[in-house]
Amino acid sequence: MKIVTGLRGAKAPVKGSVITIGVFDGVHLGHKAIIRRTVDFARKAGLASVVITFDPHPAKIVKTLSGVPSLISLRHRARLIEELGADILLVVKFTRAFSKMPAERFVKDVLVGKFRVKRLCVGEDFCFGKDAAAGMDILRKLSAQYGFKLTVIKQVRSSGRVISSSAIRKLIAVGKLDQAKRLLGRPVSVLGTVVRGSGIGRGLGFPTANVNPHHEVIPSRGVYAVKVFFDGKEFDSILNIGFRPTFYSSRDKEPTIEVHLFGFKGNLYNKDIEVYFVKKLRDEVRFRSESELARQIAKDMKTARQLLFHPGVEKILYKSA
Repeated sequence: MKIVTGLRGAKAPVKGSVITIGVFDGVHLGHKAIIRRTVDFARKAGLASVVITFDPHPAKIVKTLSGVPSLISLRHRARLIEELGADILLVVKFTRAFSKMPAERFVKDVLVGKFRVKRLCVGEDFCFGKDAAAGMDILRKLSAQYGFKLTVIKQVRSSGRVISSSAIRKLIAVGKLDQAKRLLGRPVSVLGTVVRGSGIGRGLGFPTANVNPHHEVIPSRGVYAVKVFFDGKEFDSILNIGFRPTFYSSRDKEPTIEVHLFGFKGNLYNKDIEVYFVKKLRDEVRFRSESELARQIAKDMKTARQLLFHPGVEKILYKSA
């Protein structure tokens, strides 16, 4: 998949394209349905499949929601979109100026002018243009005016409710990982970069990798059995999210993510790893001493190994990865 950043770098596909547009935060089941239809239409017609997305999230610009984390980072989003078979991902920088672009100008200059659109696939709640005021009625008129087909895809529901990124974000934040997994169509995961930490885990005999999640939403504080993937390899692992209360004051502002990979020997600094959450083992608690904490970590590791050894776990994760 070719990733194009900004409209200036976009070049029209020779034969034209099938396009879908959206933030696709989380790339959940609803998003997958739209992107897969786009890719399928393009392949059957011999055209390029194009996904247009935005960064940052438009809500952070027009609704001042800067404090709300994305479900997944742009890099994570791009990887998942690539797995769905898209040919081109266009990342448009979303600004207040861009939010004022009239709907017809966007269609004429971007969809038609930049990508020679032959078909546009969008969800039934799609809106665009200046202040997102243009809906399906306007889009249908513009598709007829500029000569491309319009396919409107119904929203995907679970238990009668529309699947949404905001609902999944809330489920992950409170630790309801199984429910979030059903809506995502894959296990909850975080793609992050390993950074240097305090070395506390190594001092206790359990070296850990500190993960910077790049503002992705993370589960609630606690200890988790997880799978870690990087460089095409998989490791059963145990992870802690929290403030390390045995060592530090609760005044710390940001929780840390520390993961111990069973059987791993090597250097992970500055590498990107993806952590798949399998099950929460316990909440984070404060221990009276380092030795007491070390004993509990040993027990947690034993529990995690037993859980992750189950043959069904590896199969599910590989299928989704």
